[in-house]
Amino acid sequence: MEINIYKVLALFILIIASLGFRILLQSIGQRWVVTYAHTFTIVALPVITFVITSVISGNIALSLGMVGALSIVRFRNPVRSPLELCVYFASITMGISASVSIKWLLFFIISLIIIILTLSVASKISESFFKKKFFFTSFTEGNTLNTLEITTNNTIIKIDDSEYIKSK
Repeated sequence: MEINIYKVLALFILIIASLGFRILLQSIGQRWVVTYAHTFTIVALPVITFVITSVISGNIALSLGMVGALSIVRFRNPVRSPLELCVYFASITMGISASVSIKWLLFFIISLIIIILTLSVASKISESFFKKKFFFTSFTEGNTLNTLEITTNNTIIKIDDSEYIKSK
């Protein structure tokens, strides 16, 4: 077992980058990311992936065994949105890239930051100059089991005429 300064550095960069990624997602309005389970997943997946790829990188028999073992494991929790799935894959990719090279990890982190900032700027420009939203988010974030309860003494015509309301 060889643990060098680069692996320890990669571990710290992974943890800090994952927390930064979570903070960036929260800052752009992704509320699903604020739960303990999602935060832990975003931080733990890169570290887990980094350790797995570091362990199996030098042994072909062990790597084939790990692939078989890991293929059995799957998420039991349904992914509610494409962004959530993308975040999980990004976390796994951070771990893999950290085990290959710190340069690739930093390149990937910088790429993610550029993507998030670009989308945020595009949204602000669209709202400021064109008075139109750049993104449309669904109320349910992909989960059709959510309910919005409204109690009022008056009739709300927009709700009565809405094609998106399933039941009243």
